[in-house]
Amino acid sequence: MKNFTIENDSNNITVHASAKEAEAVPNSERFGNEAALAKLAANWPAARLIEIWNSLPGETPVKKFKDRATAVSRIWKAIQNLGQAVPAAADEPAPVPESAPPAEQTSKAVQSEAAVPETPFDPPVAPQSPDVAPGEASATKKATRAKKTPVAAETKEAGAPRAGSKTSQVIAMLKREGGTTLEEIMTEMKWLKHTTRAVLSAGGSLTKNHGLIVTSEKVGDKRVYSIKS
Repeated sequence: MKNFTIENDSNNITVHASAKEAEAVPNSERFGNEAALAKLAANWPAARLIEIWNSLPGETPVKKFKDRATAVSRIWKAIQNLGQAVPAAADEPAPVPESAPPAEQTSKAVQSEAAVPETPFDPPVAPQSPDVAPGEASATKKATRAKKTPVAAETKEAGAPRAGSKTSQVIAMLKREGGTTLEEIMTEMKWLKHTTRAVLSAGGSLTKNHGLIVTSEKVGDKRVYSIKS
């Protein structure tokens, strides 16, 4: 059975190979099945469930859920892919701006200043484009209805991270003169390599939730990551 932890200060979800490994994660809550997750979530505000979902890689962000049970069920199904089909890490990470970001084993939920109210739990409603009136047709041709314009997927508005959070600390490291390395972030944040790479990737939380672009360059025998102010 998989063992999951969710960190209280960052909502970072990680899958562990054993219960002992999960218990070693400080300031976190543990769960191993959907029922256990639902029990933990019973005490969470609705905004936290939304932030957790919106931080999951490959999922379309939402503003509301129908109800708490729906939120828990969708989050549980989405995190089943964590820890599967992760390629072996190379000695040097590839440049960050790639068309296909590395597989993510963890999710990073960052609280934004524009928190979504806890209630009511209403299903997300995408605006519909009005039908376009057909142009003037010739006498021998039947007028046709123009195709509807596709509705763009709803995206989460970028915002500043919570002061003092791990995300804000990482951003400060990336913005300092000379940037920082993967190893320095891992040491400071006490993250695993795949977690750190996921945060820095083109599809990671820094870009997805805060609109920041992380660049990398080879300096000597090390790769340095930075955010240009």
